[in-house]
Amino acid sequence: MPEGHSIHRLAGRHHKLLVGRRVSASSPQGRFAEGAAMIDGQVLAATDAWGKHLFHRYDDYWLHVHLGLFGRYPDGRGEPPEARGALRLRLTTGDAWADLRGPTACELLDDAGRDALLERLGPDPLRPDADPAPARARLARSRRTVGELLLDQAVLAGVGNVYRAEILFRHGVDPLLPGRDLDPAVFDAMWHDLVVLMDAGVRAGRIVTTEPDDRERPHGRPRRADSTYVYGRAGQPCRRCLTVVRRAELGARTLFWCPVCQA
Repeated sequence: MPEGHSIHRLAGRHHKLLVGRRVSASSPQGRFAEGAAMIDGQVLAATDAWGKHLFHRYDDYWLHVHLGLFGRYPDGRGEPPEARGALRLRLTTGDAWADLRGPTACELLDDAGRDALLERLGPDPLRPDADPAPARARLARSRRTVGELLLDQAVLAGVGNVYRAEILFRHGVDPLLPGRDLDPAVFDAMWHDLVVLMDAGVRAGRIVTTEPDDRERPHGRPRRADSTYVYGRAGQPCRRCLTVVRRAELGARTLFWCPVCQA
């Protein structure tokens, strides 16, 4: 599932391609035909992202998209490719296009509907107006593990499985620690680290959480194999202590951690 940095990157991409242009909207698949007809011919006023939720602002509506596990939103300039398969929504402006395929959610919301959705989400580290205090407070009163809480979008919006594993490692936090036992100062440090790491993910279009000195090849562009500390590295030696990285299921997702660095 795309993490928050990918959705913010999409919002920026769509802003460059489509904002300020009159959009032709269609649903070749037919599953969003009514919604497409309602925004067809309108000017796209703005794009926005909150966590894993992408928004387009039209005159009377917000187009809300959640890609989920299988959604894709390719785009480009010039003429779009031939419409094939399960194409939920096609947006074109004459010189640019965006095709939405396989989303978990694709719907039109009024302002009240969007506000109601956002009220269910926690703060997003990528939003400049984000306040981490509600997330800190939810952790402080929860018996659930920190590893579970970080994936709860009502606690933190936009953090997915990769950032969860990596931020816990970078701050030496046991993923099975109850939220109420996490030092608030450690949470604050994790939050500020997420702001930096996720912003870098938006700009680079990929997740890199390792420091140069912890990579096999410390110079140049980080290779994929060097990009994470523990995520996807079960059975391999920890980059810092050489203990074997472990994996387990937590919160219906695979967790990766170092039992020594995160003791």
